[in-house]
This record gives sequence, structure tokens and C-alpha cells, in this order.
Amino acid sequence: MQGSYSHIVVGAGALGTAAAYWLAEQGAERVLVLEQYELGHTRGASEDHSRIIRHAYHSPVYTALTHAMYETWSQIEERTGLELVLKTGGLDLAIVDTEGHEELKNYKRSLAPVGVESEDLTADDIRRRYPQWQIEDNVVGMYQEDGGILDIRRAGAAHIALARGLGVTFSPNTTVTDIASSDSGVTVTTDRGVFTADSVVLCVASWLPQFLPKLGLNWNITLCQEQVSYFATPNVRDFAPDRFPMWIWHGTPDPLFYGFPVYGEVAVKAARDMSGRFVTQETRSFTPVPEETALIAEFLARRLPGAVGPELYSKTCVYDMPADRDFIIDRMPGHPRITVGIGAGHAAKFASLFGKILAELTLEGRTAHPIDAFRADRPALTDPDFVPTFRMTG
Repeated sequence: MQGSYSHIVVGAGALGTAAAYWLAEQGAERVLVLEQYELGHTRGASEDHSRIIRHAYHSPVYTALTHAMYETWSQIEERTGLELVLKTGGLDLAIVDTEGHEELKNYKRSLAPVGVESEDLTADDIRRRYPQWQIEDNVVGMYQEDGGILDIRRAGAAHIALARGLGVTFSPNTTVTDIASSDSGVTVTTDRGVFTADSVVLCVASWLPQFLPKLGLNWNITLCQEQVSYFATPNVRDFAPDRFPMWIWHGTPDPLFYGFPVYGEVAVKAARDMSGRFVTQETRSFTPVPEETALIAEFLARRLPGAVGPELYSKTCVYDMPADRDFIIDRMPGHPRITVGIGAGHAAKFASLFGKILAELTLEGRTAHPIDAFRADRPALTDPDFVPTFRMTG
């Protein structure tokens, strides 16, 4: 198996499938997607039912992109007839006069430059609106009506279907073993043959570190094993999407916890951000850690007791994080025919927009979207003394 293509996308996760679709939608022909496992596999970070989608972020760098993010998903919904985004409202909570409270203030400040309104809530407001919360009087919240759920599994399948409709070829169960670029093109070696292309889009998430030496790069990328848990609450109606929002608890010194109403399973889903279990692809585990499940269950028992029920299941994934926890959306330094998209463990909500941007960078060498913060030559990637800041505080 071998061949020559105009563009090859390596990796068929959320970013890769989006890039493949938008390449074809923007007129590219002979597009090939190489995926080492079956399409829609559960070994990466682009599966499961739900991901948070929101305007509220820790920095205006991100909110500058959220209007376009929502618009891009609307286009995919219109073209497929599928609902991908469910707006439940988003609730951010913190304890007054803590670092988490300062973090929450940054979230609110980030909304102003893009004209997004939010609502400040006192503890009484939160309890009145969402009696599911068990909180003290020193807890405050911010509500933003557009927050909600992105169905990430369905979104990836939608991109694949649209891409196939435009002639994109998918080659699952094809492992890339080497990538080499030159002034005239890119050669991709796989376990099923050698392919050549005018350009390559590299969207390999936590497998990126194994490709960097082949391209002469030594980026500072950390992998962290994360875990989500579903709990079969007996109070399903109380946690249905029309009665309960997507939420983030900005805890300090407690972790940052987040969760969802009942969606995808008859259960609530919750997790914490940044477990601190640093791994490699060789040492990561697909077996959930009971201590992590217990930590999440303890938080729910303390703050959302009605959500507690038997553990339906837990599952692991891996964050692929530059030292500043920002994305990488850029041409590869020294390899102008290779464009890279790395999600830093929180890119699902931006997947379709980033696929569009990656296609623009590949086809035109530029994009009108403000992505300068996600350059591939920034100190967080290249400076070995850069101190990691994995929590997105602003």
C-alpha cells in the first residue's frame, strides 16, 4: 500500500478529522488520513459523550476565539442535521478570598473584550437556582448562559462523514513510523507502506513526543494521565440538562473539579483537572485508579450529595501539555510543509475551528484568527528552564 497525495493528515482524533474535513471543504483534493487504530477508538482523548464548551475562559486569548468556535460548530450541525452542542448554561464556583476566587475573576474579565454577558451569583442565588449544591455562604458563582456540552464522539463522526462526502480517504489501523520533509514534499513511512504528500497536518496528541526527534525538535511536552467517572445517581430528574448546568469548581487548595448533568449515560459525569500522574505512552494505563474515583466521589458527597450513586464506570485519558498549557497551532519550525495541532488537554471545544485554521495554514500559510499565542517557537516549548504552569489561572 502506497501512494501520492496532496495532503496527509496524521491522526484521526478530534483535531485530525476536523482538519481533514476543512481541507476538503476549502478545495483540497487527494486528502488522506492515517490513523494507527480503528476510527473512533478509545485509546486517545477524543472519545466519550461529553466535553465542556463555553465562552468563559481564564484569558482573553481564548475568548477571542469562542464566537468563531460556536459558529463553526453551528455550520457542522447545519451541514449534518445533527445536534452537537447542547447549551445547559455554565456555572463557575469558588470560595471568596481564595486563589480560586481570583481565578474566577479572571474568567469574568475575559468575557468583556468579546461582549459576552455573565451573571454574578451569591451563595443564596446558587442554592435558590440549583438546590442540588451544598455550599457555605462564602461561595460565589458566575453563570454564563451559552456554556454547555459538546458531544465529542458525535462531532468526530460528523467530521469523518462530511470529509468522506468530499472525497477524503481514511486509512485506519495504519501506524506512522517516520516523517521526513524536504523543500519538495513530505514522506510518511507507515507499517503499510510509504506515502508522499505536498504537505502534512500532524494531529497526534499524546503521541507527539515520539515524532519530535524525527523532526529534529526537542519540545517540552508533558503527558498526564487523567480520569473521569460516571455515577448512577438515583436523582436523575434533578440532574437532567434542563435543570442542572455544566459546572466548574475553582478550588484552592482543593483541586479544580468539573462536571456535567446527565448526558450520554443515565449518570452524572465528574472529574478533576490535572491529576499529577505524569506518564509516557509506554507507562500510561487504561485501568482507572480507585483512589481517583474515591476523590471525585468524596467531592460530590460533600458538594452535590444528590449526584452520588454507584460508580457506573471510570475511564482514563492522557493530556498532552506544553509547559504553559497553551495549544500548538502552527507550522513546524524548520518544516514549512508540516502543520501541527496539539490540544494541551482542553481543545475539544475548539476542534472544528482549529481544524479550519489548520487547513488555512496548510493551504494559504496564514489565518485571520488570532492564534499568535499558540506559536510553535515560543519559550514554553523551546526553553528547558521554562517553569511549567499547568493550571490555567490567568
